[in-house]
Amino acid sequence: MAQFLGDLDRTTFRKLLKLVVSSQQGKDYRETMQCLGASSSLSEEWLGALIAGTHTLLQQALRFSSPSLKSDAFKDQLQELAIPQDLVGDLTSVVFGGQCPLLDSVAQQEGDWLPHIADFRWRVDVVISTSALTHSLQPSILIQLKFSDGSAYRFEVPTAKFQKLHYNMTLVLKEMADLERRCECRLQD
Repeated sequence: MAQFLGDLDRTTFRKLLKLVVSSQQGKDYRETMQCLGASSSLSEEWLGALIAGTHTLLQQALRFSSPSLKSDAFKDQLQELAIPQDLVGDLTSVVFGGQCPLLDSVAQQEGDWLPHIADFRWRVDVVISTSALTHSLQPSILIQLKFSDGSAYRFEVPTAKFQKLHYNMTLVLKEMADLERRCECRLQD
């Protein structure tokens, strides 16, 4: 995104920023996007990259609460991303301006429409197999998930696969916590 911003004039960027903010507020932005594409000399690819990048940047900045995200640290981070200095002020005014509480409330409401796990049940089941040649006990894990939209799923997981899943999930959660800790430290400095 930063490579496209170098050639972008400030008025076009402000229109683009307004478009992204209105899309985050839940407003229909398709007509505005078509007008922006027609009025500027940007290709569809550039415009798409700029909108996606700006949207992601604002969404990530708004994830942090106001006390943990400092204006100066945010400006420094934007400069590290090679965003031109004259555009940093516009982005900062959106994140720390008067629209921040409205954008926060819209972001929290958007997540409510997705179904979430309402009930989770599991048990270990052992299949006893007897034969003249073999006698084996094969444990497996039965899982039942019920979601807030009323749907339910039941499935069986072999013990080895469950252990592999458990290990990988633990690894991912640890990496996410490490990444979040590094980002918070950089923002608080």
